Amino acid sequence: QVQLVESGGGLVEAGGSLRLSCAASGSIFSLNTMAWYRQGPEKQRELVAGISSAGSTNYADSVKGRFTISRDNAKNTVSLQMNSLKPEDTAVYYCYVVGTSTSYSSFFSIWGQGTQVTVSS
Repeated sequence: QVQLVESGGGLVEAGGSLRLSCAASGSIFSLNTMAWYRQGPEKQRELVAGISSAGSTNYADSVKGRFTISRDNAKNTVSLQMNSLKPEDTAVYYCYVVGTSTSYSSFFSIWGQGTQVTVSS
């Protein structure tokens, strides 16, 4: 009953920027942790950045200083601003959200469909 829709992926040259957005909709009572993961070619899915309901953030070492995660609680969205992109950032990026549903106040965790980010050299 809760859905995530990702947007903002695409093709960009090295050194360029992209902004990913993930919008949650449906029977949402509250959103807790929101995060972005990525999975590159022939690699396991890894955490890129996360943000708590209180606004605290954490980042993978490989993206610190280049990526910024933020959330808009009024819109139930989480964004990832990606600057100074490198070819090694090429991956499918997945939004991940943990929250509580209005349906029987049940816990949920859900993944977005994934959006492709390709950085050319």
